Amino acid sequence: MEYNELFARTELLIGSEAMQQIALKKVILFGVGGVGSWCAEGLIRSGIMNLTIVDSDRVAVANINRQLPATTTTIGKLKVDVLKKRLLEINPTAVITAIPEIYDSESSCSFHLEEFDYIIDAIDSLSNKVHLLVTASKTDAVTFSSMGAGLKLDPQKIRVTEFWKVRGCKLGAALREKMKKGEKPAKPIICVYSEEIQKNRGENALINADENGSFRKARINGTMVQVTAVFGFTLSGLVIQDIIDKVNSKSASFDFIETEVANGHLENSLTVTP
Repeated sequence: MEYNELFARTELLIGSEAMQQIALKKVILFGVGGVGSWCAEGLIRSGIMNLTIVDSDRVAVANINRQLPATTTTIGKLKVDVLKKRLLEINPTAVITAIPEIYDSESSCSFHLEEFDYIIDAIDSLSNKVHLLVTASKTDAVTFSSMGAGLKLDPQKIRVTEFWKVRGCKLGAALREKMKKGEKPAKPIICVYSEEIQKNRGENALINADENGSFRKARINGTMVQVTAVFGFTLSGLVIQDIIDKVNSKSASFDFIETEVANGHLENSLTVTP
């Protein structure tokens, strides 16, 4: 089974050059829970061939309602290991690197962010998220981030905007407040978010459930797969769309130059630097 066979329908839509560029990009994804796991699936099913997934957590029963790696047969297993197996079943020729670790200020350098074309943040530890976004913004990589997907029911209310323009999201507000007191991202970061705010109605149901997390949350909010999955697929879509846009932009530039040459406005010996 060849790469071209797996993604024939995708190539039909976006063209061969875009597919080639998608296959060449290196992506690192932090967090493969309710949002990140679906993002990983979207990336691999779109033709990404080199993906690193980072998450130290293990599958817990309370993950099953929304996380791709979570089933009754995977409880207790590392999420990155379960997800890697699934992703390789989708595309056996992909290079999937599974890192069962926590991203924080101490481990940051070990991930070599400067080696990646795209960095995706789907973690919910506030301090680690701030550090990742600030650090990622100093690299040449394009960075995308997920804001809070908890307490949301309506996937039609999910939006995309630049980090400082996110509104109605408590996680986004907390991130901005923390950054205002410290270091800010060095360049714009596009985020997936929702202004919808529901309330936990089942206060006595699973609020104190053990999800085997890598850090202790002050509060666990209700979440549902129709929202977390759309957050994740939107993140993967942003990566693919950015690659396609750059291919189309480059193509448009060459089309312009060829037209100018044909019209005698430019010399044929003109050297173009993409």
